[in-house]
Amino acid sequence: MIGDGLVLELLAHRYDAHLVRTGDEALAFARASPPDAVLLDLGLPGVDGVFVCRALRRALPAAPIVIVTARDTEVDIVVGLDAGATDYVTKPFSTHVLLARLRAHLRSVEVSSSGELIFDELRIDVDGFRVFLGSTEVAAAQGGRPPGAAGGLGGAGPEPRPAPRRGVGRDLGRPAPRRWRSTCALRRKLGPRADGRPWISTVRSFGYRFEP
Repeated sequence: MIGDGLVLELLAHRYDAHLVRTGDEALAFARASPPDAVLLDLGLPGVDGVFVCRALRRALPAAPIVIVTARDTEVDIVVGLDAGATDYVTKPFSTHVLLARLRAHLRSVEVSSSGELIFDELRIDVDGFRVFLGSTEVAAAQGGRPPGAAGGLGGAGPEPRPAPRRGVGRDLGRPAPRRWRSTCALRRKLGPRADGRPWISTVRSFGYRFEP
């Protein structure tokens, strides 16, 4: 089976790997011994894999979760990523590429004992509600709200919105929703990554997604 083969590969690369075969076992294991990363097949017997992914993301907020599945439609991929997956790999796949992607995710996200989240050059002090890009602190919203909360990384107002098209929808002319304004302000504060990729991307018809 693919799971057994992956465990052997992980052990050969000096990972401490543990294989579970059902969604219930995965959730029980995550509670009893939280892993540093998860490779998740959506086709698990019993509990639906998407539900398992959501539950694992709540239990393991910083751990990379890589979905490995035969479900390869665009809707499946969007649902999996929005359920909390860090990455989505479809079968058939190269084991070497999968392990390289896992190593990349483990490098990019580190949780320190002081309660910090680190994503490349972005560092978030969870306890102190402070954000740093490299050595520069990003000004937080007034009131001490954490980045990504309702107020986002406040400061500048919302970006100008395109003029609404006549006859589309009921909310023409109304102010931009608060979440939209907050996300615009957050994007401006963070700017692009060093390689030009955004920190926050728009998922059409779903909302926004942080790109770790």
